[in-house]
Amino acid sequence: MDIIDSKYIGLVSSRLQKFKRVKPNLFNFRCPICGDSQKHKNKARGYFYQYKADTNFKCHNCGASSTFSNFIKGIDPTLYKQYIFEKFQTRNTGKGSIFEEPKFEFKKPVFAKKLDLPKASEIPIAKEYLEKRKLDPSKFYFTYKFKEWSNTQKQTFDNIVKDESRIIIPLLDTEKNLIGFQGRSLGPNSVKYITVMINEDAPKIYGLDKIDNEKPIYIIEGPFDATLVQNAVAMCGSDLDIRSFGWSDYIYVYDNEPRNREIVNRIAKTIDGGDKVVIWPTSIEQKDINDMVLGGQNIMNVLESNTYSGLKAKIKFNNWKRI
Repeated sequence: MDIIDSKYIGLVSSRLQKFKRVKPNLFNFRCPICGDSQKHKNKARGYFYQYKADTNFKCHNCGASSTFSNFIKGIDPTLYKQYIFEKFQTRNTGKGSIFEEPKFEFKKPVFAKKLDLPKASEIPIAKEYLEKRKLDPSKFYFTYKFKEWSNTQKQTFDNIVKDESRIIIPLLDTEKNLIGFQGRSLGPNSVKYITVMINEDAPKIYGLDKIDNEKPIYIIEGPFDATLVQNAVAMCGSDLDIRSFGWSDYIYVYDNEPRNREIVNRIAKTIDGGDKVVIWPTSIEQKDINDMVLGGQNIMNVLESNTYSGLKAKIKFNNWKRI
């Protein structure tokens, strides 16, 4: 983070509630756009964070995001002009960093009041399917008519003639509001998962309502696998900058597929970014966490014993991907 950005973060900090420095290039505060949480005055989900050469703003409550310069412009046009002038003096005008139009027009999220569905544990076919995979059916829901029910939450499907039953995986925010859901097919299907976001600005992440930010957070490939790991979230089709969440300790866990070019590339990118990642030992043959649990593995022991970063991660990764 350059000197000018650091200076202006200091200037705007007095206007931001609950402002604090989390890391050298990460700052946390209550979002001034949505007001964060009216119920919980200690909630602070706005962040300034560095991405490459730029400083950005992100709120994980309302979904607002912008460059730092546009954040300043939205709260103090006079200060914004001073900021731009100093940027020009130092010619620090990174690509797209100071001339983007403000992006502060956000629709208030509309959340479903509740999941009006039976738990999967109450439906024999869903309960049997999940328990065979050693998954807890009480954590999921079930609907016999997925498309019809989805339309009651958000108009998604125009044609509901060929409807089907699915297990419902709820996506909740940190205050347990329903922001979206996934429908998982029970049998063979060309589309195993269908994701519907009620709040389009919310992150597509499973498990936000349960994690403890003070402990290591595991970032898993899928929701089912995430329920088998302590303090884990799952990315449900998201391509997010995890640094913007303000988590102090997080670990990426990819599937054990060394011949899958996409997974290999993602692990390499994670290591190059300086993040922690699990590199599976060669003694494990199963491809994902669920299969490992079914195979008798103590998954937490495996994860904790095979987490790496930096040079050691590269060495382990190079050995793993040659399998």
